[in-house]
Amino acid sequence: MKCLVYQVYVGPRLKLYDYCTSSVARYCKKHGFDHIIQQEPILKIVPDTTVTNRSSASYGRLGYLPIYEKENAFSYLDRYDRIAIIDSDIYIRENAPNIFDELNGGFEFGAVVEREMPLTKAYFGKISSYSREQYSELTDVDWKVNERGHEFMNMGLMVFSNDLLKYLNGQTPKEFLARPEFKRFIDGVGLWKWSTDQTLLNYWIRKDGVKYKKLNWRWNTLYKGVEDLYLRDSHFIHFFLKDHLPAKGENVQQLLMLQGLT
Repeated sequence: MKCLVYQVYVGPRLKLYDYCTSSVARYCKKHGFDHIIQQEPILKIVPDTTVTNRSSASYGRLGYLPIYEKENAFSYLDRYDRIAIIDSDIYIRENAPNIFDELNGGFEFGAVVEREMPLTKAYFGKISSYSREQYSELTDVDWKVNERGHEFMNMGLMVFSNDLLKYLNGQTPKEFLARPEFKRFIDGVGLWKWSTDQTLLNYWIRKDGVKYKKLNWRWNTLYKGVEDLYLRDSHFIHFFLKDHLPAKGENVQQLLMLQGLT
């Protein structure tokens, strides 16, 4: 089985991203996966400036929305059996098992549902509000809403098989993102001004009936989103709140050592 781990690391070099992507490189070497780090923009997705609610600061500096560069990984589906997209702020621990085994059993896509993580009280309150704002208007799909909110997946870590090709209908990644039903997300209409590819992808896999697996939270442990006591049980640690970390995560090695995670 041929497997690829795909990462996007555009923009300025940061110690946090360097340290995390190095851990991914070691992981790939250990398991025999191909590893690609995209360092230059390819898709260059931009919102429609006549309708967008997005601040120009979110795309103006670079001239495009970098979060959608990850979908370029879809262009490799004809060359690999399975692909994982891993954000450049995710650290993989030395003992992490093979992520691609999670698709065994006929699953086409996998990611971690945020409401099923062992979250801190503060972060749970935040995502409860977020899930209503992002997903409550999308009533043409089933979000399996319960007392903990909508069942959305954190797309900082996603794994999928080449079965996704049938849902792309021959489209390139750029053509896929240009689908009319995605325009509102790209443009940031209304409360989607805060949306990333996460909203678009969560909607897509439900709308098109992709066979998805809800991965265990250990595959995407949100640092300071999940209670600290669970960190030692994690496989992948996601430093997703960079701007709220000491030194903005540039002391990532020290943070991990203090928790006994290296």
